Amino acid sequence: MATEVTVPDIGDFNDVPVVSVLVSVGDVVAQEDPLIELESDKATMEVPSPAAGKVTEIKVSEGDKVSKGSVIMMVEAEEQEEEAGGASEPAVEAASDAAAPAAAAPAAPAAPPAAAPAVTDAGFGKVHASPSVRAFARQLDVDLSKVNGTGRKGRILREDVTKFLKSSAAPAAAAGGAQGGMGIPPIPAVDFSKFGPVEDVEMPRIKKLSGPALHRSWLNIPHVTHNEEADITDLDGYRRELDAQAKEDGYRVTLLSFVIKGSVSALKKHWEVNSSIHPDGDKLIRKDFYNIGFAADTPNGLVVPVIRDADRKGIIEISKELGELSSKAREGKLKGDDMSGATFTISSLGGIGGTSFTPIVNAPEVAILGLTRSKMAPVWNGEDFVPRNMQPLSLSYDHRAIDGALAARFCATLKHLLGDVRRLML
Repeated sequence: MATEVTVPDIGDFNDVPVVSVLVSVGDVVAQEDPLIELESDKATMEVPSPAAGKVTEIKVSEGDKVSKGSVIMMVEAEEQEEEAGGASEPAVEAASDAAAPAAAAPAAPAAPPAAAPAVTDAGFGKVHASPSVRAFARQLDVDLSKVNGTGRKGRILREDVTKFLKSSAAPAAAAGGAQGGMGIPPIPAVDFSKFGPVEDVEMPRIKKLSGPALHRSWLNIPHVTHNEEADITDLDGYRRELDAQAKEDGYRVTLLSFVIKGSVSALKKHWEVNSSIHPDGDKLIRKDFYNIGFAADTPNGLVVPVIRDADRKGIIEISKELGELSSKAREGKLKGDDMSGATFTISSLGGIGGTSFTPIVNAPEVAILGLTRSKMAPVWNGEDFVPRNMQPLSLSYDHRAIDGALAARFCATLKHLLGDVRRLML
């Protein structure tokens, strides 16, 4: 029986244009395979197939406008076809992977223009590629209209972009030692099978989508990390009391709830840490709201749900919302609204371990706080060394918006707040 495929919740967007239909009638698709691409004024989004089967009818065309609930096509479940279709995709990707080591050789390069023009969206209009591949190509200044796709139905894969870039860079490097995209020499392809057994393992979808964003932030933001320690001995004692009661009510109270509360108070005192750099580069955008993102570990990779209006919520409410959003993240049920609008992000490694790290700023934010495992340490109180529970803090920041002195003051404020739980209630 054919199943109606509708547009899922895509946030506060209506009448979003269809920029590409990725399948044809008769195609066999697996669950989560992309079916169409939508492009709002903020992002390009794929609509995945809710089930495996054969496409029996397509109800939209390029240029049509759709909203949440719009029917886009019909898919009929066919288990045998699904298995056959699922087997074909790795074969195509394996073929492209096998060809990758030869991509750098100048024997059959894609003919690049003599001088690479600036890449604009005009060259992306009719190409058959996912949003993550489009973003990857924009980062590397690769015009997708000149790339040959080796995926199903001519779909351009990430490997195709890499292959094109290498084949374009090889003649230039031979002629004048020119570097690759963005002035960075490309990493040479290596055939690791020469050294031992290998296997290509598909990256989870979340990592495919977040990778280009992290790469963009790392390349564009001058990162600096300030490390600090906060004494949470008394705070953690109070947290344990609250957590004992919370367990009976079906939720947990973790240290992260207190750090979110403390961070909001520190952000109010040092507003620049809650800001964004204006697109013209000459101003800061001051934000009078406090939406705190937190990195949630899931089987498929990290996602960043957002606690909205955290300044208006107490420890208990924040704790309950943390639990609800974390559960939705693990089950893959987060919606666009759950992950948008953050002004500051906290990445906690919790009980996993470590003493400090450099989290990558989640642009357009200008700072991110990293937490590792707290530990008991001897602390001098003026007369004796006493055991105290110390919490490492790692603040990565955009040096264009925040200088070292401001970063140190922000961390000192947060340290002061976490040192006495009563200060968080002010």
